[in-house]
Amino acid sequence: MSWNPTQNPDCPLDCLDSIKTLIIPRARDLGGFEVRRALPAPNRQMVGPFIFFDQMGPAEFLTGGGIDVRPHPHIGLATVTYLYKGEFHHRDSTGADQMVYPGEVNWMIAGNGVTHSERTSEEMRTRPGSLFGIQTWMALPEHAEDTSASFEHHGREALPFIDEGGKQVRLILGSAWGATAPVKTFTETFYADAVLAPGAKLPLPDNHEDRGVYVSEGSVTIAGDTFEAGRMMVFRPGDRITLVAGDHGARLMVLGGETLNGPRYISWNFVASSQERIDAAKEAWRQGDWGHGRFQLPPGDDAEFIPLP
Repeated sequence: MSWNPTQNPDCPLDCLDSIKTLIIPRARDLGGFEVRRALPAPNRQMVGPFIFFDQMGPAEFLTGGGIDVRPHPHIGLATVTYLYKGEFHHRDSTGADQMVYPGEVNWMIAGNGVTHSERTSEEMRTRPGSLFGIQTWMALPEHAEDTSASFEHHGREALPFIDEGGKQVRLILGSAWGATAPVKTFTETFYADAVLAPGAKLPLPDNHEDRGVYVSEGSVTIAGDTFEAGRMMVFRPGDRITLVAGDHGARLMVLGGETLNGPRYISWNFVASSQERIDAAKEAWRQGDWGHGRFQLPPGDDAEFIPLP
């Protein structure tokens, strides 16, 4: 997604004993489509390498409606699109042209520069539709910031899946609970979609430096404290944490990993270890030299683009 947040998530100062940081995202209406951004927050820029975390929807579309995120650029990050409901048509300047459906993962490495678009397909617009999912951006370590852009797609069947004790957990990235996802990452990390039946317990992996949980649906209890949907909790390194689903169950995104060597500069859709990298990317996008410049428009979706704010 591409938008400039005008409101920051809340980070209550009276964080509870069981967690290090509690983040309450604020919603932004993008014209009938709501986005809730949990990261970056005022007191917490990243959880491991995760630097942006957006809940998209849930949204319902009438026949003919949908999402049209025009081509826009990224540097210094990798994007993960993961859907609960609906679909996205992804195109990018690497030549990728991919539909993504619930339970699948689209992994786009921006590196030195990539341009992509996200739209509702024409086929889906022939009927009423819905969209609900999570999109995250992961900051790249400095040694990978100048890498060439690339794209991976993995279907549901390729992702490790745990189904036991009232919990269903699909590992999207990295390693956790004895499993490893096939997506190539640059730093040690983990990212998972967990669906818990009422009262089911999920222990967090304790071999990662940073760990966080976002409640997408339902509620969870942690050390006696209850957290409803729309909350992100970040935990202290080394603490043993077990989540217990509430009376109506829960759906969670569990994330974390190795911290980077320092904070990142963020401007519009650009993430970098220096302001100079940001400024150079802005100038390249402003010039709009799609034939010979740093950025190219996605094949098949090159008739329009989002201008630099």
